[in-house]
Amino acid sequence: MIVQAPSTARVNNRRPRPAGFTLLELLVVIAIIAILAAMLLPALSKAQERARAIYCLNNTRQLTLAWQLYADDHEGILPYNLGMTGTASRTNLNWVNNVMTWDLSSDNTNTATITEASLGAYASGVTSIYRCPSDHVLSAQQRQAGWTARIRSYSMNAMVGNAGVFSASGGNINNPGYTQFFKFNQIPQPSDIFVFLDEHPDSLGDGYFLNKAPQGYYGVAYGSPSVASAQWLDLPASYHNRAAAFSYADGHSSLHRWVKETTIRPALPFAANLPIAIIANPPDAVADFNWLISHMSVGQKRQTD
Repeated sequence: MIVQAPSTARVNNRRPRPAGFTLLELLVVIAIIAILAAMLLPALSKAQERARAIYCLNNTRQLTLAWQLYADDHEGILPYNLGMTGTASRTNLNWVNNVMTWDLSSDNTNTATITEASLGAYASGVTSIYRCPSDHVLSAQQRQAGWTARIRSYSMNAMVGNAGVFSASGGNINNPGYTQFFKFNQIPQPSDIFVFLDEHPDSLGDGYFLNKAPQGYYGVAYGSPSVASAQWLDLPASYHNRAAAFSYADGHSSLHRWVKETTIRPALPFAANLPIAIIANPPDAVADFNWLISHMSVGQKRQTD
């Protein structure tokens, strides 16, 4: 009896499985990628915003260095910080000579209003340090004109520098109970007084950042006896995770995060709706305003204590 080996013909005749994914496998892979992207994109977005915040802080440090160099060259006298409400107040003596608007005014794009102003030479003519990297806010008219950004995001504390007619008496008529700093050595605690900040794009206007402390109101330093007349006139930005970048007279910069929703307005044209009343009920509703006022200047009372 002859035993034949099993035939392999049927095995050899099987069609090989095609290489690659089946439709089901491909759909599974796509679903996994989508899930991973959904998990990673928020983290990536936060990382990018942190990087922009660091860049912004560096900008404010560079501006403060230019501000210090100007003072060194002028026997301690600080750069002019003029409120420019009309053409009569325009001058290159000011630290910047422009007013940001939502129309097609050349002030929004003309870098000569920076480089030819008093601080321009001390910033080595570098104009990029005058704009926060998170600020690309434009009006519809400006976008239609092909603009990508306005040239300035930062303002200077109104209580720092010669404010022209506002400080002709030696103080500031907007804040008569506070000290106007004309020279660097008049600032008692340079690490506490801010010089530059990134301002809400709708509040920006000129480079003169003003908020008025009501009479008898000394913010955190002296409590809050009355906030009935307190209000935001200019509003700080909140680009960086509800925070704004501040630089101080000693040269350091840091972010300050706002705690009240009323301080955080959308970064859009015509979104600030100023002035904003400061409401004292609940008690912590004045926290943001208190913090800014207490780092704006020092009260006359504080200097004589």
